[in-house]
Amino acid sequence: MSKTFARRANAEAWARQIEAELDRGVWRDRSAAEATTLYALLERYLRDVVPTKRGRDVEALRVRNLMNDPVTRYKLAALSPLVLADWRDRRLAAGCKPATVRRELGIISAVINWARKELMFAIENPVAAVRLPAPGKARERRLDADEEQRLLAALEYRPGGRPDGKRYREGTRNPWVKPLVQLALETAMRRGELLSLRWENVDLEKRVALLPETKNGEARKVPLSSGAVEILKSLPRSLDGRVFPVSANALKLAWARATRRAGLKDLHFHDLRHEATSRLAEKLPNVIELSAVTGHKDLRMLKRYYHPRAEDLAKKLA
Repeated sequence: MSKTFARRANAEAWARQIEAELDRGVWRDRSAAEATTLYALLERYLRDVVPTKRGRDVEALRVRNLMNDPVTRYKLAALSPLVLADWRDRRLAAGCKPATVRRELGIISAVINWARKELMFAIENPVAAVRLPAPGKARERRLDADEEQRLLAALEYRPGGRPDGKRYREGTRNPWVKPLVQLALETAMRRGELLSLRWENVDLEKRVALLPETKNGEARKVPLSSGAVEILKSLPRSLDGRVFPVSANALKLAWARATRRAGLKDLHFHDLRHEATSRLAEKLPNVIELSAVTGHKDLRMLKRYYHPRAEDLAKKLA
């Protein structure tokens, strides 16, 4: 074994450390960790591991964004908890949300654990010694009746231009987005679950929709309300077998345009799941039954999605 140092004292200290580890039988070859940057490891993880995941598109986007950060230029052996703590504070000071920083630290941790177990890199996981930012408050955005009407009006299918001849249309050119939003409010299904829903997995007689793959890794059957059944019956059948033949990006753009037209501020598509869960809770007060519909395995997470209005609770108390 050999290594080059600028000072003799540092070389002798390194030699003593290696010999001591050899004597105790705890020595491990750190050459790979000393020669590989976090960027190179992320690049390999993006190529070999991310394509095997269900949320591969979102995961790939997050990994690529992380690869643009200067912290990824560190060698793995030099990636200490202090370095990551400084990086965490810098990200938060720049206005990055705590949830985003927690997610990025989770990616770094997963990548390093993969390198340790699969690539046999002799490195400890520095993320384990880094304090995670406190999670932000759970979103409590609910739709009132007027906001829902404005949103659905902005999503109304209008294939032609505006009747007054102005440049910007009032509705949408995509006929699938409005029923998709309506079904989300009826079933509390996630965006990815709605976009991957296929007619072969929908039984309108039994009023059940099967989701073979979900976020938590298990298949689940979603009971369909009368409103959900009517929405599905009104849809034409697409040739590719999907209930909603819409790409994720097309839905994202249509949602942004609709919320802007309707004048709805700070409304995310995922807020529809919060709204639907809160509505379903009024019909299914049993949290076990409610979790079976929404697909939550952890009842604490279900609580984050259930946001009853105080005025509704006051009516029940009355």
